Amino acid sequence: MVNVIPLSGKAILPYIDALARLRITVFRDYPYLYDGDMDYERQYLKTFTEAADSLLAIVLDEKKVVGASTALPLEHETENIRRPLEENGYEPDKVFYFGESVLLKSYRGRGIGARFFQEREAWARTLGRFDTLAFCAVVRPEQHPLRPENYRPLDDFWRKRGFAPTEMYCYISWQDIDEEVETPKPLRFWVKKLK
Repeated sequence: MVNVIPLSGKAILPYIDALARLRITVFRDYPYLYDGDMDYERQYLKTFTEAADSLLAIVLDEKKVVGASTALPLEHETENIRRPLEENGYEPDKVFYFGESVLLKSYRGRGIGARFFQEREAWARTLGRFDTLAFCAVVRPEQHPLRPENYRPLDDFWRKRGFAPTEMYCYISWQDIDEEVETPKPLRFWVKKLK
């Protein structure tokens, strides 16, 4: 039986290694093409165990971690992610930032992705101090050599959830599966106003 369970803070700790492996597996595929490592992942995920008001919506099939989605107040994010929003008039303490959503392929198409957005928005509303939701997604050239023929961007899915693309970008460095070294990748912000 598949369950989506919302967790916050230290409740995330028992799942760190499973989440790290899941991120490495899912983000290896296009468009991220991420050649990940466990040490970096553990350090990254630690932020969500320490940040006040963070959320991890974890997907368990019995006891196996098959998906996860993260979010936290923007003020707890790194400077390179905060800066584009701050420079465009957003107050970090009023923005709830959606991190990643990762789900094994065999569990896609069951409404879990939509549930991730519902859980994170509901959490932000419960906290009651945010006026904006935001996330960013990697931008790859249309003719990228590793782009699968059947690749469909998630733009329509995000628009259906009320998000709109912006002209704000941040840059995050990682090593692609076909690279020898890390290079900076552009990520575009999408935002939604909370009413």
